[in-house]
Amino acid sequence: MTNAEQQLTLLTNIEGVENFQDKLKSSKQHPLQASQVEIFQINVGKRCNLSCKHCHVEAGPNRVEMMTEATFNKCLEILKKTPEIHTIDITGGSPEMNPYLEGFITEASALGKRLIVRSNLIILMDLKYKKFIDIYVNNKVELVGSLPDYHRDRTDKQRGKDAFDQSIRVLQLLNSKGYGKQDSGLILDLVHNPVGAYCPGDQNALEYEYRNRLKKEYDIEFNTLFCLTNMPVGRYLKYLIDSDNYHDYLNELVSFYNPKAVENVMCKTTVSVSWDGKLYDCDFNQMLDLGMNDPDSVTLDDFDIEKLNNRNIVIHNHCYGCTAGSGSSCQGALD
Repeated sequence: MTNAEQQLTLLTNIEGVENFQDKLKSSKQHPLQASQVEIFQINVGKRCNLSCKHCHVEAGPNRVEMMTEATFNKCLEILKKTPEIHTIDITGGSPEMNPYLEGFITEASALGKRLIVRSNLIILMDLKYKKFIDIYVNNKVELVGSLPDYHRDRTDKQRGKDAFDQSIRVLQLLNSKGYGKQDSGLILDLVHNPVGAYCPGDQNALEYEYRNRLKKEYDIEFNTLFCLTNMPVGRYLKYLIDSDNYHDYLNELVSFYNPKAVENVMCKTTVSVSWDGKLYDCDFNQMLDLGMNDPDSVTLDDFDIEKLNNRNIVIHNHCYGCTAGSGSSCQGALD
């Protein structure tokens, strides 16, 4: 049994937890259907300089999965001929560790689409990857930087010793280049993940706290804070089980189920591309190897925007993570 199959087995029948499909039916939102695909999210590999406790990708320094130049080129071909897609969203692992990322960014930025890179920030402290700061500036890349908490001890607990201080130094460097500064055109957003087995607080309140603390204590500015619910997938699922929080956490997600959040889930407007060119409804389904419903939409070679716009989305019980409370997406709260 593969790692993904083991996780799905755990998520299939959870005592006291209503199946997500039945929950959608009770709120008259089943089947969950895509709308216009606008976001092309690319997971360029699972290699990372960190091994964070909450990582649903289970990324780390020893992972070898990496998108090839040929697959990057296929992505570019699709993006060039699909004007409906207005956003390119690059994630990992640590995207900067892919040797073909620089060339792809240069080509993709010329398309005039919104271009996002999700960075753990700390990688930009490494001399080998520090060059990406100027690459991002020159190509007007929007940066989404992970800073789990504005408290040093909480961030270090999730990401490792000195992670907070290193992140702060990178954020200060990015600010010096114009990132996060008003009217600079260089967008710097931050991501908050709860450091424990609980859901995030109110996004507006947390953004206010982040903004005040970071400015007052470190003279750091940023544009927007995104609050992401930790998904019961990958390394975080293992943490929940090992800490005996699995059932309580799943029941909390279910109790906070919000039908309004379902209306805006990111999978409706997103296609997720894995490092090997396979297509998924979202990055979480990708890690659980839950391919798309349509057998003709398997890889980039099968890319058909009309079919993707009209597909039924593959769901499972981990989907409670995106629909609890204010909802959770790569762009933060949904409701």
